[in-house]
Amino acid sequence: MIGILIVAIVGALSFAAINFYGVKRMDAGTDTMKEIASAIQEGADAFIRHEYKVIFSIAVVIAVVLGILVSWYTGVAFILGAAMSASAGWVGMKIATIANVRVANKARETSSLGQTLKVAFRGGSVMGLSVGGFSLLGLAGVYLVFGELMGQMKPAALQVEANWIGINFIPFTMTVSGYALGCSIIAMFDRVGGGIYTKAADMGADLVGKTEAHIPEDDPRNPATIADNVGDNVGDVAGLGADLLESYVGSLISSVVLAAYMFYTLPSAKRVVSDEFISALIMFPLVFAAIGVIASILGILFLITKKVSDHPHRELNLSVFAAAGLTVIGTGVFTYLYLGDFTAQEVLAMGFNLGFMSPWIAALLGIASGILVGQLAERYTSYDFKPTQNVSAASKEGTALNITEGMATGMKSTFFPVIVLAAAVIGSYLVAGLYGVAMAAIGMLSFVVATVSVDTYGPIADNAGGISEMSKLAPKVREITDELDSVGNTTAAIGKGFAIGSASLAALSLFASFLYSQVTPEEFDGFTLMLNMIDPLILAGALVGAALPYLFSGILIEAVANAARKMVQEVRRQFKADPKILTGESKPDYRLCIEISSAGALREMKLPAVISVLTPILSGFLFGPTFVGGLLIGTTLSAILLALYTANAGGSWDNAKKYIEQGHHGGKGSEAHSAAVIGDTVGDPLKDTVGPSLDILIKIMSVVSIIMVSIYQKYNLFDLFK
Repeated sequence: MIGILIVAIVGALSFAAINFYGVKRMDAGTDTMKEIASAIQEGADAFIRHEYKVIFSIAVVIAVVLGILVSWYTGVAFILGAAMSASAGWVGMKIATIANVRVANKARETSSLGQTLKVAFRGGSVMGLSVGGFSLLGLAGVYLVFGELMGQMKPAALQVEANWIGINFIPFTMTVSGYALGCSIIAMFDRVGGGIYTKAADMGADLVGKTEAHIPEDDPRNPATIADNVGDNVGDVAGLGADLLESYVGSLISSVVLAAYMFYTLPSAKRVVSDEFISALIMFPLVFAAIGVIASILGILFLITKKVSDHPHRELNLSVFAAAGLTVIGTGVFTYLYLGDFTAQEVLAMGFNLGFMSPWIAALLGIASGILVGQLAERYTSYDFKPTQNVSAASKEGTALNITEGMATGMKSTFFPVIVLAAAVIGSYLVAGLYGVAMAAIGMLSFVVATVSVDTYGPIADNAGGISEMSKLAPKVREITDELDSVGNTTAAIGKGFAIGSASLAALSLFASFLYSQVTPEEFDGFTLMLNMIDPLILAGALVGAALPYLFSGILIEAVANAARKMVQEVRRQFKADPKILTGESKPDYRLCIEISSAGALREMKLPAVISVLTPILSGFLFGPTFVGGLLIGTTLSAILLALYTANAGGSWDNAKKYIEQGHHGGKGSEAHSAAVIGDTVGDPLKDTVGPSLDILIKIMSVVSIIMVSIYQKYNLFDLFK
C-alpha cells in the first residue's frame, strides 16, 4: 500500500515538473507579447510574495498558540499543511503566467483550436498535479513521522490523553486536524486576497473600458487591463489551487478523525473490531486518494497525447471521465484486496451494512453525486442551455432585468444540487454509516487532479485572450481564446460545484467528529451521538451560524467594491488627464492600477480569515460546545446554499455576456451588451470571491472547533452561570 502512495506522489510531482518545463520551452511569440506577459508575471510574483509574507507571519502566531495550548505536534503539522498549500498555489500561479503567452502564440501560429487547447490544458495540469502531489506529500509525512515513528496511529494510542493544562484529545486526530487547518488558512487567504484582487481589477476594467469608453475587453488603452490579467493568476489559479487542495485534505482527514473517534467511543469496538481493522480504516482514505491521483495522471495523458478535435468541452470531459472511470475501477480492486479478509462481525460493527465493499460503494455515491452536481451547474451556467440564454435575452430590456433574471437563475439553481447532496448523505450513511459519508466526500474529490487541471486551463485561456488583444494579434486568435475561455467558465462552475458538494459531506463528518471529541473517558460507556435540536443553546447557535455566511459574504463584496471603486476612479482619471490614451498615442500607467488592486486585497483579506477562525473559538469560550454545535449546523446549511447561489448566478451572468458577444441580441457594443457587462460585474465578486470562500469557511470552523472543543468544554463563561 505504501508503494501506491509513493507512486502517486512521485508520479504527480514528476509529471507536473515535466509539463511545467515542457510548456516553458515553447515559443512565447513576438517581442510585444513577451513584454506584456513579463508585466503580468512581475505583477503576479510581487503580489503573491507580499501576500505569503503576511500569511506566514499570521500562520507562525497560530502555530505557536496551537503548540502551547494543544500540543507541539499540532503546531508543526499546521505549518506543514500551510507550506504544502502555499507551494501548490505558487507553482500553479507560476505556470499560469508562463503558459498564457504560449497559448496565445500557439493560436497565432496554428489557428487550431485543438492544438491551442492542448497547451492551455498542459499548463493547467501543472496546478492539478501539484494539488494532488503536495497534499499527499504532506499527509504522507504526517502519517510517517507522527503516525508510524511516534506511534500515534497504533490502535493502542487511539485513546484520549490529557495535555499539560488538562485538555483531553486523541493525539493523531489532533495532528491531522492541525495539518488540515494549515491548508485551510492558506486557502482562505489565497481565495479572499486573490478574489478581491482579480475582481477589483476586472470590474474596474469593464465598467469604464467597456461601458463608458466603449473599447474592447483587454484593450491595451485600458490602464486596468494588466491588473485584470494579473488577477486571473493570483485569484483564479493560485486561489483555486489552494481552495481545492484544502477541500481535498479536509475530506481525507474527516474520515481519519471519524474512524479514530468511532473506535474509541463505541463500546462494541473494544470487543469486536480488531486493531488491524481500525488501522486499515485509518490508512484506507490515503491510499484511495493515491489511486485517484494515478488515475488522473492517466486521464491527463489521454488528452495530451491524443489527437484533439475542435470541440474543447467534449475533450475536457473525456479527460475527466477517463480519470473518474479509472478511479472507480482502481479503488474497487484496492478495496476488495485491502478489506476483504476482515470478519463480517467487525465490518458490521463499524456500520458497513453492505459488507467490506461498503466504503467503496459510499465513495461511488459521492462520485455520482459530484458528477450530477457538476452537470446541474453546467445547465444553469452554460449558454448552451435555456437559463443563461434567458439571462442574455433579458439584457435587451436593460440592466435591471438582466440582474433580476440572473438572481432568479442562481436561486433556482440551488434546489436540485441540494436534493442530490441530501440523497448522497442518506445513501452513503445507509451503506457505511458516518464513515461512509466521509468516503462519499473523498469519492467526490478522488479525481481532483483532473478537475483542477480543467479548472485552471480556463484562466490561462482568459489571459491568453488578453495578451492577444493587447498585442493586436489577428482576430482569429482572440476567437480561439474566447471559445476556450467560455468553456473554462463552465468548467469552473462545475469545479465549484464539486468543491461545495464535498464541503457539505466533509462538514457532516467533521461535525460528527466534533460531537465525538467532547466525550471524556468517564462518559465512554453508553455514549450516544446526539444533538438535541430543541436545546435553546443549539437553536441560538444555529441562528447565529445561519447569519454568519451573510455577514462574511457582505464583507467580501464590500471589500471588492471598495477596491473596484478606486480602480474606476483611477481609470477615469487617466482617460481625463491624457485624452491621447484613447487615441492610442499615449501609453496608460498600468503600474498604478496594479498597486490599487494589491493594496486593496492585502488590506481587506485579513478580516474574513479572522472571522472564520475566531468565531467558533469565541463562541465556545462564551457559551460552550453546545452553542458551537448549533453554530456549525447553521453555518453549514446557510453557506452551502449561498455558495451554490453565488457560483451559479455569477457564472450565468458571465456566460450571458459572452453569448451576446458571439453576435446574439445585437452583439458587442449594443445596449444589450452594456447591460450584460454590468450584470457580469455584479456576478464577478459572487462567483470568484464569495462562493469559493464559503466552502472554506465551513471547513475552517469545523476543524477549529474539533481542535478547541476540549478546551472550551472545560473553560467557558456560560458554565459559571448554570
